[in-house]
Amino acid sequence: MPDELKKIDVETEPSPEVTPQGSTKRHFPKKFILIPAGVLLAIIVLFLVMLLPLRAVLAKAGDVKTAGQAAAAAIKDQNLEETKTSLMSTRKSLTALSQDYQRLLPLRYVPFFGRYISDGDHAIKAGFAGLDAADKAIEALEPNSDLLGLKGGSKFVYGSADERIQTAVRTMNALTPQIEKMSQSVDTLRNEIDNINPARYPKRIGNIVIRERLAAVKDVIDSTANLFVNAQPLLMSLPSILGEPSEKRYLVLFQNDKELRSTGGFLTAYAQFRFVRGKAILEKADDMYALDAAKRTTFPAPPEILKFHKGVYTLNIRDSNLSPDYKVSMQKFEELYSLVSGREKIDGIIAVDTHVLVEALKILGPMTVYGRQFSAETDKRCDCPRAVYELEDYSTRPVGYVREARKDIIGVLLQGILQKALGVSPSQYWGKLFQMLLSEIGQKHILAYFHDEAVQKAAESFNMGGRIMTASETATLLKYKENEGWDYLHINNSNMAGAKSNMFVSEKVTKDTKINSDGTLTTSLIIDYKNPYPGSDCGLESGGLCLNAPLRDWVRIYAPLGSSLVDSKGARSPKDGKPVAMDTYESLGKTVFEGFLTVDPLGMARLELTYTTPAVLKGAPYQLLIQKQPGTDGIEYTIKLGGKERKVFPLIGDTEIAL
Repeated sequence: MPDELKKIDVETEPSPEVTPQGSTKRHFPKKFILIPAGVLLAIIVLFLVMLLPLRAVLAKAGDVKTAGQAAAAAIKDQNLEETKTSLMSTRKSLTALSQDYQRLLPLRYVPFFGRYISDGDHAIKAGFAGLDAADKAIEALEPNSDLLGLKGGSKFVYGSADERIQTAVRTMNALTPQIEKMSQSVDTLRNEIDNINPARYPKRIGNIVIRERLAAVKDVIDSTANLFVNAQPLLMSLPSILGEPSEKRYLVLFQNDKELRSTGGFLTAYAQFRFVRGKAILEKADDMYALDAAKRTTFPAPPEILKFHKGVYTLNIRDSNLSPDYKVSMQKFEELYSLVSGREKIDGIIAVDTHVLVEALKILGPMTVYGRQFSAETDKRCDCPRAVYELEDYSTRPVGYVREARKDIIGVLLQGILQKALGVSPSQYWGKLFQMLLSEIGQKHILAYFHDEAVQKAAESFNMGGRIMTASETATLLKYKENEGWDYLHINNSNMAGAKSNMFVSEKVTKDTKINSDGTLTTSLIIDYKNPYPGSDCGLESGGLCLNAPLRDWVRIYAPLGSSLVDSKGARSPKDGKPVAMDTYESLGKTVFEGFLTVDPLGMARLELTYTTPAVLKGAPYQLLIQKQPGTDGIEYTIKLGGKERKVFPLIGDTEIAL
């Protein structure tokens, strides 16, 4: 055996040759050159054969892009007929692309290169799923296109506005199967897109940005898919909410966000509506003070009121929204409301703020109530929308006589908005108003609490419930185990003075998080407040309109449960204004850091705190959920990680950040 091995070694040993220069040159048998060369040539030929369709694939991808852009333009123009035509063209182009792309699929098994071929396959499948969902959406929307302000395909062209609404609500139950089918297609779309990892693509090729654009497109698609999935239960509950088949009665509360409170604003006024198969009937509207006057019993103020609200010693209905969790606050509201004489049974409570009012007036145009014009135009007297100034001037300015129902103007204004919206052709306003309402819900300017558990769950799934998420809910949203790989922040401010100072005070938040060696987090949080406007004439005798006065701000910072305060600066005693440390306690499944500060006109204030969080990353990316306080609008957030600035943005809704 050793001789045989040696023989093989000898035969395979290249023979030396002496060159003219005297050096030794090795000769290899031709078969040892031809075999690998042949294999390599075969691979190259095979690779080229597979790539031959690439030019056709790229050309057809361009066709899909062109058709898709046309469909997007039709959707943006809200033209149903053109959208249908463009979607058919897009499907035809995508089918042609898919057929050519099939010839590239064997390359999925080629190391490194195969991942990109697989990504293309996932993208094509996602495209078909998206088209399926779009087709089903058109089938669902087409019968109600006039109600939504869409162009073309309308079947609701006869009858009054009320009759058309009632017809639409009656037919909504027929949409349930379509919504369920759309949900299946959307799930497929989301799953296919989730298989594509933008991180494996180059940041750019030449001047063309690749990775960032791919990540942005993926985020938009994923967010849209999540929006639909979250909205599905609410869409399926709409007939019941709108009084089909059984009528419903709701209180609509007006929260004045210029006097910010926990759930979005001071409870100023209310209106009571009854819904009968989609038709809204205004039953009453009044000042919130009238409800307090009609209570049969008084209650002592809770510790929060006694500590932070100057000169208030009882708990009023208008001050009942102390919890930042809207459901919890409304349950306290109803506890007090149950003692009001002449009250009627209600099925839920919906809250809106001045932002909704202004956005509605942008669509409907100016309205005149009690001789005052309400519009969305900027009023120089307050550098705010005229509607807001007129509202405050009418309801707040001291007068030398008793003004009956001094804030019933809210109910009258809401009734006027409904009449103007419903009293014309649906195509004129309804589509824009519907889209505006969706946006306002997303920005938490509209909140809802329903007694029906299924409807309440549906509202919460669409983030309309104004809830403070529990640890398990946060972890589910961020796709991690509870208390593993995630962070949380909710900042809640309450104006405990009475002036409309929040109209003038701006706020900036900087959160710098350090990931410790053991996976825990140390956060440095800075909140800057600034009021660049001069103070108002707040003298009762002079009859001035007291809008801008010192802001007495009750501040609560909600962090993950188990967080510990290390240090705090800027908090003041509500009694004498002296510096004090922030308090720590647990509430709503979170650790809360509580403090108080004052922001004067033409003044500034800063709150600083450092705290640790027992979140364990275990190699996972840092993820943060920021829950926005209702009633706030575009507070600037700066997010840092380990001292390095990573993201600056205005907070317009609950926001998830992954770093």
